[in-house]
Amino acid sequence: MAMALSSVQATLFSGASLLRRSDTLRSFTLCIPFSSMASSVSTDNLSRKKWRRPVVSVLDVGGVKISREDVVRDDPTNNVPDTIFSKLGLQLHRRDQHPLGILKNAIYEYFDSNYSNKFNKFDDLCPIVSVKENFDDVLVPEDHVSRSYNDTYYIDPQTVLRCHTSAHQAGLLRSGYTHFLVTGDVYRRDSIDSTHYPVFHQMEGFRVFVPDEWEPSGMDATSYAAADLKKCLEGLARHLFGAVEMRWVDTYFPFTNPSFELEIYFNEEWLEVLGCGVTEQEILKRNGHPNNVAWAFGLGLERLAMVLFDIPDIRLFWSSDERFTSQFSKGQLGVKFKPFSKYPPCYKDMSFWINESFTENNLCEVVRSVAGDLVEEVKLIDNFTNKKGMTSHCYRIAYRSMERSLTDDEINDLQWKVRELAESKLKVTLR
Repeated sequence: MAMALSSVQATLFSGASLLRRSDTLRSFTLCIPFSSMASSVSTDNLSRKKWRRPVVSVLDVGGVKISREDVVRDDPTNNVPDTIFSKLGLQLHRRDQHPLGILKNAIYEYFDSNYSNKFNKFDDLCPIVSVKENFDDVLVPEDHVSRSYNDTYYIDPQTVLRCHTSAHQAGLLRSGYTHFLVTGDVYRRDSIDSTHYPVFHQMEGFRVFVPDEWEPSGMDATSYAAADLKKCLEGLARHLFGAVEMRWVDTYFPFTNPSFELEIYFNEEWLEVLGCGVTEQEILKRNGHPNNVAWAFGLGLERLAMVLFDIPDIRLFWSSDERFTSQFSKGQLGVKFKPFSKYPPCYKDMSFWINESFTENNLCEVVRSVAGDLVEEVKLIDNFTNKKGMTSHCYRIAYRSMERSLTDDEINDLQWKVRELAESKLKVTLR
């Protein structure tokens, strides 16, 4: 249900996202997987698996406090770098004067005004979850590419940083929630460019119907839920974007059937807004609702905020520069961002012979570990295979700060460190 914007993400819940959190659980401030937060949530299946629960830490206004040892470990089954650990607890979506918080609150307003506060809202559930919660509970196939270490941040073989907010769906259903919005930071190993970042934010919506709701309509349960879903989301799109042209596109997600994507015609182009569908009956059966039907949707906050606020680079959402933060105010949706940085990019090329285990995501992790947010893009610009069957890749790395000029010495130092680390960690042969 909650997905985003790469080839892997698209195969899940589309370039959108799908699940979030509620006011009624404000008392649950311990940072532990949701499945252990309430006694009504069964942990029988998890108890059979040996996955290490993180040390209990307290959520406060500043964010989640989790020790580094709980997330980053010197273990071959752990692939979480310090650059990702540093983002835990920042919770940009909970900042009312941040574009993501402004957008989240605008969506809350739509649901509160149209559904009489029926939807519970969750926005501070812990991002450390089990593999079962992240994949199995939402019917992601065992062989799905999103389960690989190339695409997901694993703390250990049975514990991950959530890839989507749908990781909390089963726990909420078993706890008795039937209408909810879940918002949170999610983590995926991904490419580097202006629209992709390894940490982003999603919102998922979920609604359960009882037979008394659809039977009087004369429609079958699935058709009723699908019609209600489309009406709800068309209203949300108008609430955010105004009177725009819309279209529905049939698609596939593992956890909904039928499944749809909503697109709007905005700024003279078709824009994918979210993914959604009627929840697979198996999910409802497993979680105490065998006689019900439900719908779910998911959207990516950054994707929509970049359009609504005219923010050109996803890295800006993480900026603490006052020239960025001072441009936005609580409740002011769609204020257009005024660029303050015109610093030029610096390009560095790197060529090497790859091996069978090489992946672009691994290269991007190496570059990020050295340059952090100073890297703007990593792009494959050339590749060939010689007569001996050896394959060469040439990548162009663009360095640019959103806040200052970078010196030649600084960029050269970064590039040499990237080359050294790529050679040692990825076992490539530099050319």
